[in-house]
Amino acid sequence: MLRRLHSLPGLFAALLIAALALTGAFLAFDSIVDRSGSTIPAAGQVSVAAIAEAVQARHPEVERIVRTASGSVIAYYFEADMPGAELVDPLTGQAKGPYEPSNLSRTITNLHRSFLMGDAGRVAAGLGAAAMLVLCVSGALLLAARLGGWAVILRPSRGTLSQRLHCELGRFAVIGLTLSALTGCWMSLATFGVLPDGAATEVAALVQPSGAARLPPGQLVALQAVDLSALRELTFPYGDDLTDPYTLTAAQGIAHVDAATGQVLDFTPNGLVRQVHETIVMLHTGRSVWPLALLLGLAALTAPVLAGAGGVIWWRRRAALPKIRQNVGAQSADTIILVGSEGNSTWGFAVTLHAALTKAGHRVHAAPMNSLAPRYAQAKRLLILTATYGEGDAPDSAKLFLQRLERASGALPVAVLGFGDRSFPKFCGFAEQVTEALSAKGLPVLLEAWTVDRQSAQTFAAWGIVLGEAIGTKLELAHDAARPKTTALELSSRVEYGAESQTPTAILSFALPAGGGFWRRRSLPRFEAGDLVGILASGTDLPRFYSLASASTDGVLEICVRKQAGGLCSGFLHHSPIGGRIEAFIRPNPAFRPSRGKAPVILIGAGTGIGPLAGFIRHNTRHRPMHLYWGGRNPGSDFLYGSELGQYVEDGRLARLNTAFSRVPGGGYVQDRLAADAAALRDLVQHGAQVLVCGGRDMAGGVARAFEAILHPLGLDLATLKSEGRYREDVY
Repeated sequence: MLRRLHSLPGLFAALLIAALALTGAFLAFDSIVDRSGSTIPAAGQVSVAAIAEAVQARHPEVERIVRTASGSVIAYYFEADMPGAELVDPLTGQAKGPYEPSNLSRTITNLHRSFLMGDAGRVAAGLGAAAMLVLCVSGALLLAARLGGWAVILRPSRGTLSQRLHCELGRFAVIGLTLSALTGCWMSLATFGVLPDGAATEVAALVQPSGAARLPPGQLVALQAVDLSALRELTFPYGDDLTDPYTLTAAQGIAHVDAATGQVLDFTPNGLVRQVHETIVMLHTGRSVWPLALLLGLAALTAPVLAGAGGVIWWRRRAALPKIRQNVGAQSADTIILVGSEGNSTWGFAVTLHAALTKAGHRVHAAPMNSLAPRYAQAKRLLILTATYGEGDAPDSAKLFLQRLERASGALPVAVLGFGDRSFPKFCGFAEQVTEALSAKGLPVLLEAWTVDRQSAQTFAAWGIVLGEAIGTKLELAHDAARPKTTALELSSRVEYGAESQTPTAILSFALPAGGGFWRRRSLPRFEAGDLVGILASGTDLPRFYSLASASTDGVLEICVRKQAGGLCSGFLHHSPIGGRIEAFIRPNPAFRPSRGKAPVILIGAGTGIGPLAGFIRHNTRHRPMHLYWGGRNPGSDFLYGSELGQYVEDGRLARLNTAFSRVPGGGYVQDRLAADAAALRDLVQHGAQVLVCGGRDMAGGVARAFEAILHPLGLDLATLKSEGRYREDVY
């Protein structure tokens, strides 16, 4: 709900908000320029009387004097029945030159206030300000939820470039944009009289002027008593009418002043409401407070970028979701399907289930698990299809499910279907967590939990038969996994290792096929070291994923592959000749890469887990302190990237290289090296170090236990580091 509340105003009002922001930025910077060219007398240095006298000495038929919010003083007058205006030096009252208002500033101001469309435009501007306010509040709440709470709101964000740009700019600009939006809403409502502005209304003088001959304005006591800084406008008496007084509009209110005696005839004060309104205007425009104007201007400049990045995020999220026909609303459905998916393969099964239930006459609603509603008005059953990410974690689309479940009401019969790979020890681990949470919540069981290994269509079909019997509907779930959209790549180089230790391993580099001509020239998909590449072995549509050791800017796609006994994809890759082709696609893995900043990075891996770690070091051109701990079997046969790592130590991209080889006399494992360096590692952690671990599950488990022991004297634990984003794993 919160994400939808954030997305809808951004999508429908993006252009409106961008126009308001850009024009607002122009006006903010314009006010800074205006203020920089203005002379501001000290308090009590210049009175209104002195300025009025100096101006009238030059222009006997002066009409009025205006002091702008930026401190400029402008005199309007008539000479030979022709109107004129000049800028006045606030210190001396002398003319600085003719006043010629900028047509550009006037147009931008009207565009900002009303889009040059009168009251209809003012309504649109007010709605734009309201939309911006909703975006700021909902965006701040989403960012806090994404980072893990308000206490860590300044933690570096993770994700794709558009996600990081959206988060970081939003965090920088949220105060300025919220202030602009909130004050803009107030001013819009005040414009239409919904909120009072408290302005004193000029009325006819209650005490009639004496009608005697006028004194020079410099001798009028009432004008002498008003400091120039309080002046808003001074209107002079008209022509030869001796009964016409001065009208003085100041910060305190409106007064009529007898031109002959200098006495105040009456005074209409500005109340508290007016003072509040003027403060709101000042906060919105930043005029007279240039640091505030700078903050507002810079914040406003981010709005179009935020809108663009937000649009990209929305489009990618929407494009990643499958197109489900006849997906009815959540509150009118009799069957709710909630999906937890990391790479969208589970969504494919959900689409098949949705189509079969709809064909059978059911009203079905499918949505991500994060969209669990507090209650469903007409639903009779809840079906949950979820994958597991990493070591039993929730996939992205289900990270909020357990939290939302605590607030949910109702007692829908529920069935859980978990998807995973039995070669992983936490096979369907998140599905098990969901099942336990549903049981603790007291929801009735429609079906006992089932699991699907490696996207087995046969198991899915069998589950469908049992589900159909439970709900009294015959279901035939014939699922054909959609083949991912792939890019053809050619093997360009191979470096082989592991012959002596009987662990054949290769560093493989792939490039785009040559040829195609200028007009058909292509580029590699965008990826970073640490992202995943899915490779389809010949004769299968089920991808095998490998961590990338290169970035697309390197011009090649590089992976480390160990040949597994009976491994279909590893065998296919190891036997591919130079020039042999593969079909591959990229899956971003932004959670596994060094965070930004200058803090040290501790890289830990074993075997082919060196791949992405070597990629991180290769791109460490700013020489951030990186410490590598890597374990292999024999330095003579399987020291992956050995020579390259030595060069990185020499050129400063790698601060320290620590290796452990298990098949040599006195050798050991990488966790042994960690334990031996416990004091140094504790010092790095105390200096904000981030830990990245890549490799097999057994190695990762040993490293985790070693690090728990290392952290204990610091009063820290692994769970704390993980919650702070400072301990991340890519485990296979």
